Amino acid sequence: MTVKAILDTKGRDVVTIAPDKSLAEAAQILAEHGIGAVVVTRDAGQIAGILSERDIVRAVGQNGAAVLESPVSSVMTAKVQRCREHHTVNEVMQIMTEGRFRHLPVEHDGRIAGIISIGDVVKKRIEEVEREAEDIRSYIATA
Repeated sequence: MTVKAILDTKGRDVVTIAPDKSLAEAAQILAEHGIGAVVVTRDAGQIAGILSERDIVRAVGQNGAAVLESPVSSVMTAKVQRCREHHTVNEVMQIMTEGRFRHLPVEHDGRIAGIISIGDVVKKRIEEVEREAEDIRSYIATA
């Protein structure tokens, strides 16, 4: 099972924000869309960073509410781990576990092509395990 299969099921739409937008604007976008992270992109769709709810909460906790007027670029994670459509579910699970993050942008030709969450990955993995169990049950029943 690959990242492509996840995106084919869930879609490839990605909520993005420009690096010069404020953290308050980012928080509003996260709330409006009911998502936990937003990909920060440049004009041509190149990934500049990623900003999560946790990033905003940490910034407010450390610097107070005034930090919400700061640009997204001041808080975002600039060194973004990425994956590609050919990566397997197990590979991205390992990347996410080792990096301790829940959202992974999918890149194609240097541009954002989708995003997957740990929830997407776990759901696909459970489906895979259930299908394997059913195949084993069928095999045993016909043997």
